[in-house]
Amino acid sequence: MKASSSDAAPDLNRSAVARYIQLASLFRRRIESGQWTVGQQIPTVDELAVEVGVARATIRQALDILAKDQLIERFRAKGTFVRKRPEVQLWCEVATDWSGLLMPRKNAVIQTLSEERGMQPHHVMHPVGTLAPSYQRIRRLHSRTGTPYYLSDLYIDERLASKISRKDFQSKPALKLIADIPGLKIKDARQTLTIGTADVETAKYLDISLNAPVAIVHRTVVDRDGCLVFIGEGLYRGDTLRIDMKLK
Repeated sequence: MKASSSDAAPDLNRSAVARYIQLASLFRRRIESGQWTVGQQIPTVDELAVEVGVARATIRQALDILAKDQLIERFRAKGTFVRKRPEVQLWCEVATDWSGLLMPRKNAVIQTLSEERGMQPHHVMHPVGTLAPSYQRIRRLHSRTGTPYYLSDLYIDERLASKISRKDFQSKPALKLIADIPGLKIKDARQTLTIGTADVETAKYLDISLNAPVAIVHRTVVDRDGCLVFIGEGLYRGDTLRIDMKLK
């Protein structure tokens, strides 16, 4: 039985993203949601072209992406069938409480990409505290089983950064680095999460498509004297992220 298509054609002119990439995401979502079920035949190239109002070559480009990911399989004279659903890779739960943010990710590998001293952050999301005289900026890439999932830029008060060991930089979550500094008393800590898309640099580091969805997390920590001892920005791959919150 051939899988059915959506009744309403998507408006592909609302985004600067290439049409075939938008369509690949749409078709992937149909498989993921079960609209196109495993083992079923999907609509033909001609039918999909009529449905979404694009050239057949654009449909073929979109289906090529799904075929490369082994989500569909083509058979000569028979059609195209769903081979499997996208793998769920919810590796990373973004905690919404302080204790959760201090916990390390199982099997995570942290790579330091760059370090700079004498820096000041370009932007501070939360209007709390006063800036330190200078910061050490560390860019890190977090991976699991060889796949990158989180890119972060950390600004740590330079007077405190020297108290953090090289081993800790390669193993601890950002806020755990701060919480474990001897003698530091934390007065305030904040986190804001927004949704965005990957730019060229982010796409390269996280090994995702340009304009793929990402979660952007801003975190700040203020010490008891009102100094912003930590300012961080991180970008999570959208396909590895989960947020759970107890509502009642």
